[in-house]
Amino acid sequence: MTRPTITPAIDFYNFEQMLNDEQKMTIQSVRDFVRKKLSANIAKNYLNETFPQELIREFGDMGLLGSNLAGYGLPGLDQISYGLIMKELERCDSGVRSFASVQGALVMYPIHEFGSEAQKQEWLPKLGSGEAVGCFGLTESYGGSDPGAMKTTAELKSGKWLLNGSKMWITNGNLADVAVVWAKTAEGIRGFVVPTNTPGFTAKKMTGKLSLRASVTSELYFDQVELPESAMLPKSTGGLKCALSCLTQARYGIAWGVLGAAEACLEEVIHYVKDRVVFGGPLSSKQLIQAKIADMATRITQGQLLALRLGQLKEMKLMHHSQVSMAKQNNVKMALEVARQARDILGGNGIMSEYQSMRHMCNLETVYTYEGTNDIHLLIVGGEILGAPAL
Repeated sequence: MTRPTITPAIDFYNFEQMLNDEQKMTIQSVRDFVRKKLSANIAKNYLNETFPQELIREFGDMGLLGSNLAGYGLPGLDQISYGLIMKELERCDSGVRSFASVQGALVMYPIHEFGSEAQKQEWLPKLGSGEAVGCFGLTESYGGSDPGAMKTTAELKSGKWLLNGSKMWITNGNLADVAVVWAKTAEGIRGFVVPTNTPGFTAKKMTGKLSLRASVTSELYFDQVELPESAMLPKSTGGLKCALSCLTQARYGIAWGVLGAAEACLEEVIHYVKDRVVFGGPLSSKQLIQAKIADMATRITQGQLLALRLGQLKEMKLMHHSQVSMAKQNNVKMALEVARQARDILGGNGIMSEYQSMRHMCNLETVYTYEGTNDIHLLIVGGEILGAPAL
């Protein structure tokens, strides 16, 4: 009887065997793109607080922007392929995945889902190709986990919308050609498509971050920004529910993306402990190290299977937002703990930029908080299971 073979630690349950040929090709093509175009300079981007914006058009050429959306020249890939793209981008850096995630899930998705045909025709081809960059304006400085407390307003006067207020923690803000901004109107919260060259619109880059340094984060200010009546997303009549549905799309991508960061950390320490000789033998032979590696591999495997099932549910249009919350919360927490464990195993070398685990660890501290904190997602899941929101 032939003994079954075990794949490397990052695919201990032969996860990739469950994928179809197109999905396997997606992994390989994105992994090759990351290795050839991004990996060599990502540590420098992180240290210098810069995003490799010279590659944005190549992101578009590769079909990495809004890849699970159809029509308007967009790839229309299945939901698992989209997740795999996010995973391979975050294997490089969470900031790289954040760029593509915001562009596709938070800018292109609401235009695709809630926009007019004119808005779709104008913006989706440009955003998908990388000709234009977008950002998503929901969070405010005093709102945080309570977006319904927003103070930004849009008032209709003489056939024009007047937008006033501010947004904070906005990924891609200083790179953006267009912003999808959520504001209070007389009829409730609505979404607006706002070209960033509109008078009164200002984006200020936030500097001094200790996390997501290879991602552009901005504050947005609106001072009597005058927009045509057609700037409102006409199907955003669900108000805050529409805005949160965009976050559900992005959180789905995060649940996949962080697997890439965790896998990268585990791969790094496996190579390290095999080469590192301490106390007369390889570090990999020590009991504590083997126990830690086994725990990391087990938790990554659990996250892979959770993401895969979530992707199947999304593809069948059976996915519930609380299931996304479970996967986002579990996988981000797992990836952060794997990155911390990897940094620990690397010892003093782990704090050097030539190793990636601490960079991933710092990035994941932000991912643990943004697009719904860990605690908020636990409350969403708990409320769904128990049938009542927490008090």
